[in-house]
Amino acid sequence: FIKIGINTLNNDQYVFTQDKTNKLLAPSRANDWLRWIYKHYPNQRKITIHGFRHTHASLLFEAGATIKQVQDRLGHSNSKTTLDIYTHVTKKAKHDTAEKFADFMEK
Repeated sequence: FIKIGINTLNNDQYVFTQDKTNKLLAPSRANDWLRWIYKHYPNQRKITIHGFRHTHASLLFEAGATIKQVQDRLGHSNSKTTLDIYTHVTKKAKHDTAEKFADFMEK
């Protein structure tokens, strides 16, 4: 991206844009790409655009991001929205935390 003049570290830079203009693409564009991929690679597991968003959020939690960091990344207006949608991820994190504590206490 930097080679073609796009600074991906800029908070105002979107991921999917028109050329170097940083103008948003039509929402249907990413779905068009996915349809093309699934047509040419029919054995690939199918995932929706929203599924990619959900996966990204889940991986952020797995990497140790906080609720506030994920809320900001996803553009939710409050953390309650993030918690309501991703409680299964936070439950796993709670379990992992308990496991880490138990492992620590055994040492």
